[in-house]
Amino acid sequence: MKKTSAFLVFCILPVAAGAASVDMETPKTITADKIEYDVKTETIKTSGNTEIVNASGQRMTLTDSYLSKNGENLSGDDIKLWLGDHVYIESDNITRSGIETTAFNATFTACDNCDAFGDAWKITTQKIVHDMDSRMLRFYNPVLRTYDIPVFWLPFFEMPDPGIRHKTGFLMPDFGSTNNMGTQINIPLYIAFSDTHDMTFTTSYLTQENPLFQLEHRLNLDHSEYRTDAAFTHNRDGENRWYIFNNDIIELGEYARATIFLERASDKTFLQKYGFYDDQPYLDSGAKLELFGQSGYVVADAHIFQELRSTTGNYSTPSGNILPNIRATYQTAPLFKETYLTFDGDILGISGDGTMSQRLIGDARIVSPWTLWGGNRITASLSARYDVYNFHHTEMIDMADFSGVRDRFLPSGYLEWSLPLFRPTDTWTQVIEPKARLTIMRHTGEDQFTLNNDSAGALLSDATLFSDNRFSGLDLWENGTYADYGVRYAAFNQDGHMFELFIGQTYDFNDRADTDPRSGFHNGASDYVGRLEYNNMKWLDLSTRFRLSQEDLSMRHIETSAIIGTSRNYIDIGHIWSQQFIDAYTAGDDINELTAGIGIQLTNRWSVRFNAIYNMTYGQFQRHSGGIFYTHPCYYLSVEYRHDNAIKEDYVGTTSYQFRFGMSINGQRY
Repeated sequence: MKKTSAFLVFCILPVAAGAASVDMETPKTITADKIEYDVKTETIKTSGNTEIVNASGQRMTLTDSYLSKNGENLSGDDIKLWLGDHVYIESDNITRSGIETTAFNATFTACDNCDAFGDAWKITTQKIVHDMDSRMLRFYNPVLRTYDIPVFWLPFFEMPDPGIRHKTGFLMPDFGSTNNMGTQINIPLYIAFSDTHDMTFTTSYLTQENPLFQLEHRLNLDHSEYRTDAAFTHNRDGENRWYIFNNDIIELGEYARATIFLERASDKTFLQKYGFYDDQPYLDSGAKLELFGQSGYVVADAHIFQELRSTTGNYSTPSGNILPNIRATYQTAPLFKETYLTFDGDILGISGDGTMSQRLIGDARIVSPWTLWGGNRITASLSARYDVYNFHHTEMIDMADFSGVRDRFLPSGYLEWSLPLFRPTDTWTQVIEPKARLTIMRHTGEDQFTLNNDSAGALLSDATLFSDNRFSGLDLWENGTYADYGVRYAAFNQDGHMFELFIGQTYDFNDRADTDPRSGFHNGASDYVGRLEYNNMKWLDLSTRFRLSQEDLSMRHIETSAIIGTSRNYIDIGHIWSQQFIDAYTAGDDINELTAGIGIQLTNRWSVRFNAIYNMTYGQFQRHSGGIFYTHPCYYLSVEYRHDNAIKEDYVGTTSYQFRFGMSINGQRY
């Protein structure tokens, strides 16, 4: 029987923390068939099978080794040096002299036992040299083999050893193609300044356009983080086109945080043409300061907008830059029972296109919730709000240009009632909850002052019922008294199945000013709104919101989303349909849009994904994209395409393709 001896050398050879990942400078344990130690020269010689483990846990297997004093020189045969769980260098002979370790006739792989039928990839080479100072591996005459088939040769190649988290150098390039700029080759250069500070600079060569230069900069400090993305090109038309996005978050202690953000582009179509566009309607630059407290919150921010849409005729858009915008809220401890006070303040300044306005709003509210006999829940609230506006050459609701001060006093209050009724059984628990709220507000002829305000208007939905403000902003005022009422039914069981249905309506006791026929609000009773949800916690998650005409229960608006399947195989569907009106009697083109996403896991490693937005009103795709993806423990690749039909100024819808390939070594992608 073969006898194996273990020799502990950590008492003889100094053990240093943070040993290099390839060298065996600080051996801790040597296990071999036979070990000889020369006391005079303080060297170790082993015979037969040998395993050396250094202080960091890295191990080397070899035969007939020699190890000099302090580990400065090492040699042996049939060597396999393990650099990670699946990463090793195998060599007929390895020697170490000074800061360099050299392996002859070597094989390097990060795919040991990743596949039953062979290593997915490995590099065979005449010689590998590891420099402990630079932490680089240098390959001489390397051949890349896939499943032992040679596929690529280089005279020389170098890479950081797997123990390095950050190392400056070129990353794996990727390729793309578009129908208006030709083939695109992206060559990224990674620059590491420190463990918390790095940058990626990418040069993109295009066959039908001038080069594009991209920059990603990242910096993390103890209490802050800084991110910058940018791109620049001087195109063949002689134009300088660019964008820069920046987001900095600075923690100012336990109760304060500052954010600085910048989004600017040279023009409206650069982001879209070069593939950086993410459907954002405008770019927002500015700064924000947040102050936190146990019962209060203050935020001050400023915004400068850049419009990206080609027209602003049919939607609300930032009509000026915002400076300042200060909001504060404070809530008291319970005065008695659960009754509490809240105080809110809002300061807003808007300037642009020769106009200017400032707004100051103060609001005080008392809220008193009660649970009475039989489970009845009552909430009472009183509020007093005072607004002061200062206008400078501002177009008012009567189309007049106005400069001066306007103010208004807006008292209000509401009384809300609900009664949850439970019926538990061994299989399902059912809940029926009727709910009603009466909101009393001062009726005033000045429900709004100006045409351009912070409110995009009111759109009736289940989310706007039982809310203090049914508009999206503060400039527009819910003018007069109204009532909200509805009923919710829910059922759930122990298996995670959940079903919920809600339907409700609102009633305005006063005539609404300039009621938008698309909103769902009317003088008197509104349309009916509701939602329906079902989730079985396994393979189906369905939700839909709808609005029905209060006259004949015809559908006016519906939006639905459904996820069918698991995280590996799924269908993701979304649909929105809304009946549009030019006026109260004339119907316009309906909004009818379908979104769909499909993911199929073909095998444990192969998958396909597809996404699309289809405009059913006009019978065409707005955008669709898809790809096939392969994820291996040792490498990854993907082929993707994207097509859109957008037409805006100098941009006409394009089709683009992109191919990506990279290696994964010890969990890190290259």
